[in-house]
Amino acid sequence: MIEQTSLPDVYLIKPRRFADGRGFFCESWNRKTLSEAGLDLPEFVQDNHSFSTLPNTIRALHFQSPPFSQGKLVRCGRGRLFDVAVDFRKGSPTFGKWFGTELSFENGLQLWIPAGFLHGFQTLESDTEVIYKCTEHYTPECDQAIAWDSAGVEWKSFDNAPALSDKDKVAPRLESVDSPFEY
Repeated sequence: MIEQTSLPDVYLIKPRRFADGRGFFCESWNRKTLSEAGLDLPEFVQDNHSFSTLPNTIRALHFQSPPFSQGKLVRCGRGRLFDVAVDFRKGSPTFGKWFGTELSFENGLQLWIPAGFLHGFQTLESDTEVIYKCTEHYTPECDQAIAWDSAGVEWKSFDNAPALSDKDKVAPRLESVDSPFEY
């Protein structure tokens, strides 16, 4: 299943699972299958694996600026998370709009977030693993963040404050950053 989200170029993907009494088997990435379904994604050059011990850990809103901007294909290896994409392309009719969905080990969903979009997620359970493929290598000098609470994202509600990295605690607000991406 491939479903267009409310943001152009951001897709929700559900690979087929073959289940029996032992568990399941799934091709989590198959270029040919996606292409035959009408979705041609760029080449991936790096896989990342993130582990968060606490629920309500927010890792957001991140991007890499050109010429090393990244597209990401995100899935959950264990636990549950709320995954978010924010359109950050100047001139886009959906600039500043966001889309969020729950990705979990159980539902097997994946979210394709192309370059030009901010990406973030919030863990909904303890010991949540996020696995994502990237279209560009990590480039520290192009790595940037926007304040997690400045894009109008309706994060899930918890009784405790979110766990944030030092980088995310001091990230600038969306309205104060000139986007390097053009629509």
